[in-house]
Amino acid sequence: MPFAFMRRRSCARPGGWVRMNARADLIHGFGRAMQDRYGERVHKVALDAGFTCPNRDGSKGIGGCTFCNNKSFAPGTREPASLAAQFERARGRIARGTGARRFLAYFQAYTNTYAHVDELRALYDEALAEPGVIGLSIGTRPDCVPSPVLDLLAEYRERGHEVWLELGLQSAFDHSLSRVNRGHGFAEYVEATRAARARGIPVCCHLIVGLPGEDESHAHASLDRVLEVGVDGLKLHPLHVVKHTILAIEWKRGDYVPLEEADYVRIAADLIERTPWEVVYHRVTGTAPADMLLAPAWCAKKWDILNGIADELARRGSRQGARAGQPWKEQIHAA
Repeated sequence: MPFAFMRRRSCARPGGWVRMNARADLIHGFGRAMQDRYGERVHKVALDAGFTCPNRDGSKGIGGCTFCNNKSFAPGTREPASLAAQFERARGRIARGTGARRFLAYFQAYTNTYAHVDELRALYDEALAEPGVIGLSIGTRPDCVPSPVLDLLAEYRERGHEVWLELGLQSAFDHSLSRVNRGHGFAEYVEATRAARARGIPVCCHLIVGLPGEDESHAHASLDRVLEVGVDGLKLHPLHVVKHTILAIEWKRGDYVPLEEADYVRIAADLIERTPWEVVYHRVTGTAPADMLLAPAWCAKKWDILNGIADELARRGSRQGARAGQPWKEQIHAA
């Protein structure tokens, strides 16, 4: 029976439900890690606090990352509702879904440390005051976490809150970062990660598989460099093309060809095998709304991808960490 990552509606089975399975035996996922720690489900509530990015506002460039349209994954619009209103909407969705009663305030859209520390404190305090919120997950860039911001996050940790710093690295190759207009390099990631972890702040690194000019060897090398620096969590994303981006123009011209679904599933499984078990996977795929997604079409099938990765690991008789510490070499996996 295929591995399913959560209960979901299905026409394939009487009663319309696919059974929960042993995903936790294959991948050390964030949901299970939080449930083990707190004894119940903890749900991230994605928030848009109205930030921008230094490669959008002219500080380090304009236009932002070539692949980025935050409407493809962030709640709301560029006129976001109040944090309280966003929480209220999210609670309704969660009540109909997982039913979680504890939450992390996930500041997701754009660069959520790109402001004076006093402004950040006010926003973070407002989120922590919401009922059921036990901590923060702060999405940002490696070049936007100065010492006062890290000290603030460490303060929340010392007060007993769950705190994660999510750093959007995407690739450990500076030429790739330049090509997608990130406006920072790997050195900034190393500095930010070491400074955060020295304060006891766990770091979740975001990596994109399939960036322009990269192949699977780049993905493995990026993973190796991130693990060498030290990391507590990882997010993997296949690069997908969404409307109103530079990448969309490149794709339409034929200058960018997205990954095939089978290739992403295989590469993700390989990366997971080479990741030590103690590193928490916050995500192993990414998607976009149907009205935003241009390519590849398979990125709209989130659960198919999650199940495909789990099935691939199970087919190999493998799991996260099975090849940890081994140098990457191209594997030929029997069908």
